[in-house]
Amino acid sequence: MDPSKARFEPLSAGNDGTRESSQSRRDTMNPNPDPEKHKELPQFNTETWLYEDFQPGERIRSIRRTISEGECMLFNSLVLDCHPYVADEIFAQEEGVFGRRLVAGAMVFSYGLGLMAHNNIHTFSYGYDKLRFIKPVFIGDTIYTIRTNLEKRPKYTEMGLVRVSYEVFKNKGELALYCEHLQTVKYRNPEAFAQLVEKR
Repeated sequence: MDPSKARFEPLSAGNDGTRESSQSRRDTMNPNPDPEKHKELPQFNTETWLYEDFQPGERIRSIRRTISEGECMLFNSLVLDCHPYVADEIFAQEEGVFGRRLVAGAMVFSYGLGLMAHNNIHTFSYGYDKLRFIKPVFIGDTIYTIRTNLEKRPKYTEMGLVRVSYEVFKNKGELALYCEHLQTVKYRNPEAFAQLVEKR
């Protein structure tokens, strides 16, 4: 299109009959014009709890997520997993015990935990225990995760240790994966735990 022939809509009239400026219209469309104030807004998909806030027994559920063939093959290629059960459709149908390809266990683990990622800047991953692949997950299955708070104890002078379980379910609620995640988390009041820590 010839830019010289481009047509522009006229500015709308204001309440007093004058033409509204383009700057005024831009200001109206942006209810948050001050970038310095953006950091004051609460962030989406983040948690900010500290050791004192962690309550054993609490549970929370993730949204669901369907696992597609394309992302499975991409994951397999990224981690160089060419096992016939996850990468060879002919083998899976003709020789495999399930009759179809699996989603790699490492992918189920990654996705299952990713669905519950809390992005809490006060916590640090300490390790995982009791990882078990309980049911096979197939291409096209839909998964969701439940996080259960299990226990906590003071460990360091500045941080305690908490343990949660991740239960990854597929489709209508079949448990497919279980693991326990240990995380260190900052205290709100370190002095309150000074005599209880395991390591100084």
